[in-house]
Amino acid sequence: MRRLALGMLTLALLLLGGTAWAQEVKLGSLNDLTGPTSDVGKDIALGIREAVQYVNDTGGINGKKIRLFLYDYGYRVPEAITTYKRFRDFDRVVGVLGWGTGDTEALSPTVGKDRLPYLSHSFAAKLTDPKTAPYNFVYGTDYSSNARAAMTVWVEEVWMKDPRFREARAKGEKPRIVMFYAFPVPYSSAPIKALKNHAELLGFEVGADQDVSLVALDTKSQVLAAKGFKPHLAWHGNTTMSVAATIKDAHALGLGADHIVNNWGYDENLVRLAGPAAEGVMGIAVNAFYGDKVPLMEKVLEYGKKVNPGVPPEARMIRTVQSWVQVLMMAEAMKRADRAGKLNGPGLKEAFETFRDWTPGLGRPPITLSPTDHRPGSVIPIYRIKAGKFELVKQVDLKAKWPKQWDGEWFGY
Repeated sequence: MRRLALGMLTLALLLLGGTAWAQEVKLGSLNDLTGPTSDVGKDIALGIREAVQYVNDTGGINGKKIRLFLYDYGYRVPEAITTYKRFRDFDRVVGVLGWGTGDTEALSPTVGKDRLPYLSHSFAAKLTDPKTAPYNFVYGTDYSSNARAAMTVWVEEVWMKDPRFREARAKGEKPRIVMFYAFPVPYSSAPIKALKNHAELLGFEVGADQDVSLVALDTKSQVLAAKGFKPHLAWHGNTTMSVAATIKDAHALGLGADHIVNNWGYDENLVRLAGPAAEGVMGIAVNAFYGDKVPLMEKVLEYGKKVNPGVPPEARMIRTVQSWVQVLMMAEAMKRADRAGKLNGPGLKEAFETFRDWTPGLGRPPITLSPTDHRPGSVIPIYRIKAGKFELVKQVDLKAKWPKQWDGEWFGY
């Protein structure tokens, strides 16, 4: 009798507390909260928790609650491998939200063997080829495509139009580019081959690469080394903190180059950290910035206040929005797999590969995936910082512009 009363009390509490979940869907999330990419990782983690709560508040995965396991690994590959084993063997997750390029590439053969879908924050092009990475998926356009798009827009909208370069154009000079990035870091170096390939295609001269640490606060020696080449354009492939330091030093030392920045170095903190030196800097965003007027943004703002009220909106970044895109993409695949009666690794992979022009809103261009191509799309928006705000310069569709290269030589690197 006592057991029956306890059971009825538990049921009543569940009903009073809201949804009585029939089952759980377990999801792993690997994050950098303390390592060299924590300058962007902390905001990502906030967004993941908020987006998961939003999914659960709106019905979960066809009535099943997502149970999130979110761990910090400090951007250390051995720690990532250990944590992955925990996801697989103890937490028994259905899918993983991954983080960095080094650890994601290191784990790729394992997730393929385990048939455990892995949707990462690393957008390395290598992870988008199902022949070599069948269980890897990304939600943002890959780093190589981003770099090609940014360089293309700079040539079309700045080099070919700006009066500053009229004399150089009249003399038949080629534009000159240098690249600042952390040589040993897989994320930073992932698009360099593509950048140099594209520089040749567009007619650039390429100066000596400059090695800048992810945690650099002083980059004067690298800027001075590049200055002798007299670059018109500089590529930055690190995360926000060291990109801001390099742009400030370039401004102070009179490098004289324009700047384009990969997506993980281009956010609201770049404006805060680099100050006036950030003005005019161009870069890539894979979805809308925090607070932009786009579909679903009102929920991002609402859940930011609801779940993490101690973090003010003015301290938030585009990273929160990226987390929402990642979580909502995983949730959509889970719902499709569940409806097909295959809410497991292979079923989830099949579900991802049914995406056709899908978007959660939030300024993310439509995503299409297939069993032979895991690149989420070829449309890439390029922005410029103007008066401290992000202004859309142009969207580039690489597939439409270079169809042969898109389906041929550019695939997988």
